[in-house]
Amino acid sequence: MNEELHIFSIIVEQSSMNKAAALLNISQPALSRKLAKLEEEIGVELFRRVGKRLELTRIGQLTYEYALEQRELHKHYLKTVAEFKETGRTSLTIGASLTTLQTTLPDIIQSLTSSHPEIDIKAITGKTHEIVAAVREHRAEIGLVASTIDDPSLTCLPLFDDHLMLVLPRNQVITEKGRLDIGDLGGMPMILFAKGTWYRLLTDELFESYKLSPDVRMEIDSFEAILRLLHTCRAGTLLPQSYLREQLLVDNELVVIPIRELENAKRTTSLIYGDSDALSPTVRMCINEIAIKFPGSKKSRGYGYEVTRKSLK
Repeated sequence: MNEELHIFSIIVEQSSMNKAAALLNISQPALSRKLAKLEEEIGVELFRRVGKRLELTRIGQLTYEYALEQRELHKHYLKTVAEFKETGRTSLTIGASLTTLQTTLPDIIQSLTSSHPEIDIKAITGKTHEIVAAVREHRAEIGLVASTIDDPSLTCLPLFDDHLMLVLPRNQVITEKGRLDIGDLGGMPMILFAKGTWYRLLTDELFESYKLSPDVRMEIDSFEAILRLLHTCRAGTLLPQSYLREQLLVDNELVVIPIRELENAKRTTSLIYGDSDALSPTVRMCINEIAIKFPGSKKSRGYGYEVTRKSLK
């Protein structure tokens, strides 16, 4: 059908069977046969004749738009092949929200570059809605966001659920009860992540839900900076579980205090991407490898890895 789609698009753009036949260097009867073959495969007429003019039917207009998409996809494919032939490398652009930039993205990049050193990985960052727009507008092939996305133009693959955890300087005494509960967060000196991010929204929702008013000393958009400042400010913080590696806590002399209610303060980290048919084999391969890496993508919310593989064929 690809040849017939190309011929059909030329007919539309030339607005004439004669001109299209001349441009394609084929006879008009041969051109008419190819157009008839395309209409037979689709099962509907693509043109209507108005006097001596050809006008697109509604399905004809949709088919022309599809033909243009296929043309651009083919150009992108040829460009990718040419780049690979010239350099032996391909590229992948990942969009990461501010939270996933510090939690999930580093591990993914390390894993992909380790198994595929021929792939040049680039990253763009921003707030969640900016990353969604970047993937939708093809400025990034895939995106990582700390949320689930409901967008008909995108596929959202949940990777794992993440919840908040209370982090305090080691040996800092906050209460005489020997343990902490959710109510102890009220009035506690805290350093929080910057406003406008998913985890800050989650934190604020938690405070509002339990009618808590912590003593917010600082608001910073870097998890690393928050951890380094906890001892100086004698403060606590709430950070996503996915960021808190054991060695990170040891190096900064910090401890995680379990609070049952925090386990319900969850966000789902997801991988988003556009039409799988328009993705290069390299991008589809990377998506499958990310899906394998995170068990949540295979089990959570009914997204099985088998389904993912099928959707990317």
